[in-house]
Amino acid sequence: MKVLISGSSSGIGLAVAKRFLSLGHTVFGLDKLPSRIDNENYMHFVCDITKKSALPKIDGVNVVFSNAGTQKGEEDIKNNLVGTINVTEKYAFSKDIRSVLFNASASASSGFEFPYYVASKAGVVGYMKNVAARLAAFGATCNSISLGGVLTASNDAVLKDEALWNKIIEATPLKKWMTEDEVCDWVVFLTTVNKSMTGEDIFIDNGEYKLNDTFVWPESE
Repeated sequence: MKVLISGSSSGIGLAVAKRFLSLGHTVFGLDKLPSRIDNENYMHFVCDITKKSALPKIDGVNVVFSNAGTQKGEEDIKNNLVGTINVTEKYAFSKDIRSVLFNASASASSGFEFPYYVASKAGVVGYMKNVAARLAAFGATCNSISLGGVLTASNDAVLKDEALWNKIIEATPLKKWMTEDEVCDWVVFLTTVNKSMTGEDIFIDNGEYKLNDTFVWPESE
């Protein structure tokens, strides 16, 4: 299958791109940063997804994983929500589409984290439901994953602070965060195995937000 991933140069996007490649799929990556993948089945486009005119022409996309996102204050609405809409409207609506998956956030429903980030991700979940209704005509599924803590470099501010990390673990019933490999498992299942669930936001957080109301982050951030 042809899989398109936004934000494919680092973190979850990079891990998911590598996973799909390992499964024999063709992967197209969109990112502001250069490629970090050397694979004949991977095509990378350096572009700004907030600008419709910057998106490359790619035909026959079967799976869209809209993953690109930032935590930069007011820019989050444009990057996380508008960028997601641009990518989806450009590549998802064709006879070839099978599945669309959005990387939302546990904060979309918990309300914890930073104001513009929360608003942007809540918008992604609402937009997901709109897309799911429209993609049904193509027989395609559309869902979102709302992740809690994931062990990625973007969370180093707490992962490398022993005191903050201990507070997080104390507040998290399963006493752990997700690994990138576990996220990949969910993404692959929801986009290639799942055929019947659509319009759903899947909340995966080890109980950190669902069973508690604690958000831990450096006070200076």
